[in-house]
This record gives sequence, structure tokens and C-alpha cells, in this order.
Amino acid sequence: MMECRALHAGYAQTEVLHGIDLRIAQDELVGLLGPNGSGKTTLLLALSGVLPARGGDVLLDGTPLAAMAPRERARRIATVPQRPEVIPDVDAFSLVLMGRYPHTGPLRGYTAVDHDAAAAALAATGTAHLARRSAATLSGGELQRVLVARALAQDTDTLLLDEVTAGLDVARMVEVFDLLAQRYRHGLRIVAAIHDINLAALYCTRLVFLKSGRVVLDGPVAQVFDEQALSDIYETRITVHPHPVTGTPQASIVPGVGAAGVPHGAAHRAM
Repeated sequence: MMECRALHAGYAQTEVLHGIDLRIAQDELVGLLGPNGSGKTTLLLALSGVLPARGGDVLLDGTPLAAMAPRERARRIATVPQRPEVIPDVDAFSLVLMGRYPHTGPLRGYTAVDHDAAAAALAATGTAHLARRSAATLSGGELQRVLVARALAQDTDTLLLDEVTAGLDVARMVEVFDLLAQRYRHGLRIVAAIHDINLAALYCTRLVFLKSGRVVLDGPVAQVFDEQALSDIYETRITVHPHPVTGTPQASIVPGVGAAGVPHGAAHRAM
């Protein structure tokens, strides 16, 4: 079980998360949703242990992340950032192989097992043909899939994803989420910040909506994917209808209309 208990987190003098309480089990694909600036990325950083808690705790199977050594955390938690700050000057295979580092020992390097794991992860993400390409020459979408491969090669029980489909075309986006759906059904815990609420509804087992650094809605898709709730959270008129094939609830925005049914900008024009 991964837990947040009254979690507070932020940067410098700015607190972003205000008392977050969450419990995330294995076999879940949890979508983190909410407006820009709601705290999704900050929560993922706190869940990974990269961003220390200012108050409260993040625990993994009862152990605070702060009490775990970095290598121990890396054996349990893999992450895929939204925008990597530095792209190593290596080929894609070597980049994926880096995911195996937590499993190496102090007196040995990568083994045949590690190389096989990297190759399998590249194949699973449809990027095997990129193995010998320099990571610096990959497109944004190609690099994103290679970073997913690196996280899968890490062989953890928890995967944290920040806008993992950024830069992907529709077909590649579906391929990635089909793969993630397969992995959570085999025991992987996945928490993903997702911008596309319809994509989240199609694939996630549970949706957690953040707003202003607080959880405002949390539950199964069928329970929380509600017109009024979505309209209030995103402050724009949203309607909900069933997907024509799966029956999963899907959202449609109403152009030019705010959550209260008032045209955008009308309040300002009346002042």
C-alpha cells in the first residue's frame, strides 16, 4: 500500500499541497486530474520521494519514504517525467538500461539479465527499432516512449507517470495506455497525471481530482465522472455522455460557457 497522510509539500516559500490523504493499492491505475497548477506534478514528486514532505508522511507498505535509501526506493518506484531536464548523450538502449541501475551491485556492472530486461522493455513500448539511435536525436514522442521503457525495465511495483502521452500521436497514445492497462492487471501500481480527462476515464480504475493543492474528488470513474463535478472543477461547462463502443463516460466541453452557464467574459463585461 502507498499512502499519503496529511501530506504538505511545496517549493521554497510556496506550499503547493495542503494536507493530502490518499491510499493507493496494487492493481490500480489511478489517474491524477485537475486544472493547471492544481498540484499533480508536485504530488508525483512527493510520492517518488524526490520532493521531501513539509508535513505529514508518504509511506510505502508502512515505511516512510524518508526512511528509505535512494537505491531501495528506486527498486520499488519508477518514474517518467513530463519533460526530462537533461537527455544523456547515449543511445536509446543505453538510456533504457539505466533503469536497471538499482539492481546492480557495487562490484559488478550490468548483466545479461539487465540487457534482456532493457530489450524486452523496448519491444513492449514499440521502440526496439530506436535502440541504437542517439537519445538526443529522438522526437518528443519517441523519447517519451523510450522513457516509459526505462521505467518498465526498472522492474518496480510502483510506476509514477507525469503526462506520459505528451507529444504522442493518437495511435501511440492508445498503445502506451493499452500497455499500462495490461501491466496494472498483473500487479503493477500506477499513478498517472493525465491532462486528457476522457483518456483517463477510458483507462483508469480510479480518478483523483486535485484543485488548489487539495483532493476535491476521489473514486471510481462511474462514480466521479459527473457533469456538475467536472464543470465545477474545471470552471467551464462540461457535459457527459457514454462512449459509443465501451459505454465509458466521456466529457464534452460547451464552447464559450462557464460552469454556471454564464458565457465566458460576461461577468467582466458587465463590470
